[in-house]
Amino acid sequence: MTNKRTILLFVLMVFVLPVTAWSLLNLYERKLEKLPVLGKTKSHRIETFSLTNQDGQERGTANWANKIVVVDFFFTRCPVICPAMTSNLKKVNRAYEADNEIFFNSISVDPDRDNPGQLKAYAKRFHIETSNWDLLTGNKKDIYKLARNSFMVVATDGDGGPDDFIHSERLVLIDKQRKIRGYYNGTSEKDTDQLIADIKKLKNEH
Repeated sequence: MTNKRTILLFVLMVFVLPVTAWSLLNLYERKLEKLPVLGKTKSHRIETFSLTNQDGQERGTANWANKIVVVDFFFTRCPVICPAMTSNLKKVNRAYEADNEIFFNSISVDPDRDNPGQLKAYAKRFHIETSNWDLLTGNKKDIYKLARNSFMVVATDGDGGPDDFIHSERLVLIDKQRKIRGYYNGTSEKDTDQLIADIKKLKNEH
């Protein structure tokens, strides 16, 4: 009888307890640490939009179907912050280069000068892989309304007029329901690593 109890205790210690601990840890990571839903309300979603990409094609939320999307607002003549953001976005892209669920949008806040040709030159200069990354331009008023009211990357007011200018280092993580799930400093290596980890966490939700 003693031997049977010893064997049973051994089985519990070696097999049952590790499996139980792993299951609880997995539940904790997938459920208890679920990314928050951000925005004006819990139902806030990125509104439908269509802009023009570096190849002169109409692109936007119609291309987000079943995608987790990372968005930034930039301009091609930006000397320091935007190149740093682009570099860190490329790091995120490399981390998920074989994953067709991940998509990137870089939206110009200087659309009057950032035409498709300028965007294409920027993509070439920074060696951006555009198969899953659109650099977008369009009407300034529409873009600034999106930045303020939908993506909420800045808290300032403005009308998108000639004297209005937005500059934000924020990267925005969007889930498959077009809900905002995180903001990250695009110039920070630490925040970039956190974004990479949070994308994995978001993928586990679906």
